[in-house]
Amino acid sequence: MTSILEIPEIEALDGPASLIRIPNQIDVPVTPRLMRLIDSPEFQRLTRISQLGMVCFVYPAANHNRFEHSLGVYRNSLLFLRQFAKQPRFAKAVSARDATLLILAALLHDIGHWPYCHPIEDIELPGLPSHEAFADQYIARDSIANCLREDWNVEPREVIDIINRNKKTPTNAILSSILSGPIDIDKMDYLYRDSLHAGVPYGQNFDSLRLIRSLCLNETGDRLAITQKGRTAAELMVFARYVMFSEVYWHHAVRSATAMFQRAFYIWHQQASLRSGFSAEVAALFEVSEFEMVDQLKQQCIGTPAGKILKQLFGPTRNLYKRVASYSFNEDESVYREIAQKPYSWLVQFSTKLTQSLSNQIGESVGEHSILVDAPPVGLEVQFDVDVFYERDNSYCKLGEVSPVVNTLARQQFDDFVKQVRIFVASDLLPKISDVDFEGLVRSQLTDCSDCSDCSEE
Repeated sequence: MTSILEIPEIEALDGPASLIRIPNQIDVPVTPRLMRLIDSPEFQRLTRISQLGMVCFVYPAANHNRFEHSLGVYRNSLLFLRQFAKQPRFAKAVSARDATLLILAALLHDIGHWPYCHPIEDIELPGLPSHEAFADQYIARDSIANCLREDWNVEPREVIDIINRNKKTPTNAILSSILSGPIDIDKMDYLYRDSLHAGVPYGQNFDSLRLIRSLCLNETGDRLAITQKGRTAAELMVFARYVMFSEVYWHHAVRSATAMFQRAFYIWHQQASLRSGFSAEVAALFEVSEFEMVDQLKQQCIGTPAGKILKQLFGPTRNLYKRVASYSFNEDESVYREIAQKPYSWLVQFSTKLTQSLSNQIGESVGEHSILVDAPPVGLEVQFDVDVFYERDNSYCKLGEVSPVVNTLARQQFDDFVKQVRIFVASDLLPKISDVDFEGLVRSQLTDCSDCSDCSEE
């Protein structure tokens, strides 16, 4: 029976093998059967989809792609499995075939992403497929499916089940926690890689090698855990994630660009959904590169409010909306709670009411989409909740129970501490509203909304 350490890709970590070099001087071992997957059209399309989307509006070097990230996650899967293979409990629960499925899921986990996938998914528009559904389609296509069957002796559905957590078995629970959990191969790559390309230190300084060496299974044997030796490295990873969200992913200018794109896409979707063949139109749009998607949207939105926003965002001169008010959980919990995690349709209605109220205050009509409300979306980030194993006592406890660094973020909602509610206005509106009390305007409108049913949460 083949052991995990005998899987060709894991053996290639230390032996002579073909390599793909990714930043920063990281060698990714590849085998012939892996190259066949990498060379498929479905995987190659990831070279044309950026990892961070709007972040490059603030950090211009952060234009790396999901292709690079997927290779990094794949390499992490090999490192995790090599460490786990030395542990009898893991080897008993996870066979070499199971480990092979994890390697494939790691490589293909982002294959269903389309340009600006997360900002679009966050607004939860009807009639749009999820990136998981796209992943199902791509993995089932002949170029990938035939490779999986012929080279790897697995069925496409088995890989899809790991990526989408479809099967609730103890083995799949272990594999899923490695792919997507508090300490996972995805997070370990994107925190480092995003920080590296953005040119900031925040995600590059946690000790990933020490963290990997501390990996073990939890007490029930169905999730990833760490030994006490990895505690400090885990704390640094928690802090890296916290700072990357607050300073990079949710930087106010990044969120301005994101809010502009979301509103433009929302307007386009309302118009496009009335046309025949809408589903095919969306599917075709999601197949193309970022440049092609933006170009198609701009062409279809000429003469509309969406077209104006897209021109401000992607035109020859960048013209982002400006922040006029912000609300954090720590500084203004009451207003934050009123707006955070509301459906996007509610945010649109609320911004419309703010626009109407502002028009009355300044005695001049304000454009319908001149005010944007950006807020933490309905979907929440994965919480950081991992068990720590103390070998001397043969006992487990939650990291948040023994770490003052992790305690708050592990026990309370991560989103509340790293994501703010922000109000943005079109830049050409700024000279006209210099005397407007936007804080008061927002509070007043929230009071009005609580007394009516217009801003319902359907």
